[in-house]
Amino acid sequence: MAKIDKSQYTKAEWKVLKEQRRQSKRLKLLENTIDIDNVSAQDTAFVIGNGKSRLPVNLEQIKTKGKVYACNAVYRTFQPDYLIAVDVKMVLEINKAGFQHNNTVWTNPNKSYERIKNLNLFSPSKGWSSGPTALWLAAQHSYKTIYILGFDYRGVGKGQQFNNIFADTANYKKSTDSATFFGNWMRQTTTVMRENPEINFKRIIAHDNYIPDELNKFNNLEHILIDDFIKIFNLS
Repeated sequence: MAKIDKSQYTKAEWKVLKEQRRQSKRLKLLENTIDIDNVSAQDTAFVIGNGKSRLPVNLEQIKTKGKVYACNAVYRTFQPDYLIAVDVKMVLEINKAGFQHNNTVWTNPNKSYERIKNLNLFSPSKGWSSGPTALWLAAQHSYKTIYILGFDYRGVGKGQQFNNIFADTANYKKSTDSATFFGNWMRQTTTVMRENPEINFKRIIAHDNYIPDELNKFNNLEHILIDDFIKIFNLS
């Protein structure tokens, strides 16, 4: 998109033009990266992070309830409708398993795997973590309700230790390592919620899960205890 001389516009005119260009850029991004004709008409989607709070949920069962967007090593035990991975080592692992040849995998462009076939590439690169990127992708598909599982933000063990179902496995930190800083993850997920006020986001949490203050600012976000979530969808 061509650069515009801001000085040629009043403050009000620039505000309108900036919003028009933002919407145009968003539509162009969708046209380049998402097959609009094949977007699901279902009302419900599930975005799966790998925080330990989601362990009680049978992913195979929720796949019958709506489209599932999941991240990284989840492919080792489960086939989501969309797998999102942006870490180079994880993408190389996914390619070594050949998962993308029979499943839908999204990632950012990277020279390390520019010759790998059957990867779907965001254009331009989102530059975000895998979980928020998965949430963003689901939001582009315009579901009425998106359930978010395994977005724990804080670590385990009083928030001090690495919180991930795949800890102690290839391409992941050890369970005894320090918790990962979640500031960027938080900022990216709240961006998705703020830019999609028409979508109802429902974050599924355990009884002792952390609820960041930043998430209390959104009228389109609700927190649901995992026990209640299991009852709502009649999961075993």
